[in-house]
Amino acid sequence: MTSSHTDCHFCLQSLRGRKYALRDENAYCVPCYDSLYANPCEECKQPIECNSKDLAYKGRHWHEACFRCAKCSCSLVEKPFAAKDEVLLCTKCYSDEYSSKCFHCQKTIMPGSRKMEFKGSSWHESCFVCQYCQQPLGTNPLITKDNENYCVPCFEKQFAHRCYACKKVITSGGVTYHDQPWHKECFVCAVCKTQLSRQRFISKDEYPYCVDCFSNFHAKKCAACKKSITALGGAKYISFEEHQWHEECFNCTKCSVSLVGQEFLTRQDEILCHKCGSA
Repeated sequence: MTSSHTDCHFCLQSLRGRKYALRDENAYCVPCYDSLYANPCEECKQPIECNSKDLAYKGRHWHEACFRCAKCSCSLVEKPFAAKDEVLLCTKCYSDEYSSKCFHCQKTIMPGSRKMEFKGSSWHESCFVCQYCQQPLGTNPLITKDNENYCVPCFEKQFAHRCYACKKVITSGGVTYHDQPWHKECFVCAVCKTQLSRQRFISKDEYPYCVDCFSNFHAKKCAACKKSITALGGAKYISFEEHQWHEECFNCTKCSVSLVGQEFLTRQDEILCHKCGSA
């Protein structure tokens, strides 16, 4: 009986009792089919005969035995793999060569696993946690100190300065006074509450005062001119018993000669040079 499967479509030899392959409804003996249609193997360059399994990836073909990792040569048949510059690699070799290393544990971040990126470095999602509470940071706000990441509440609890006045966290700027941190807006005169962060001030009993308030409430008065004596600007003054004088006011009450560095006499509230006091 004559049929399309009786003879090879190419060499016309009988197929009776012989293996054959079909293509486009035509029958071919094995040698003809392999010579006409077998794909060359990417690895060994030999044709992949019709009685061999043909493994294909992106238009390329391999024998089953040739479908291996280009680095470690392990079989990739029915296993996950990755391609780099048309070279096939098992996931382990691909990871060792090309995958990112976790900044925290220094282990490879495997392809397909979720990773976190921060400041040019990569983390496993499970490694990207607050150093203090160990809770995942995800995409939440964070603060870095000494290469360790902290959620904002933990950082404030552990490291943030608290204002000496209001006890709240100082997030930026601030003023240091007597080794204590202050908000700029909290660093005010103890009397009139004027902000002192950008002006001259005088301290007394651990509290800051503007110059005017200090002069009015705490500064000693010159026995001669009755004005306040402050150390602001390096002013010099003379002190004797319970009285103080500006250096320029320390003069003989009668002749007005300066008594700085000179012998003097006192008579009630007067200071006199030796000459006037002896008269």
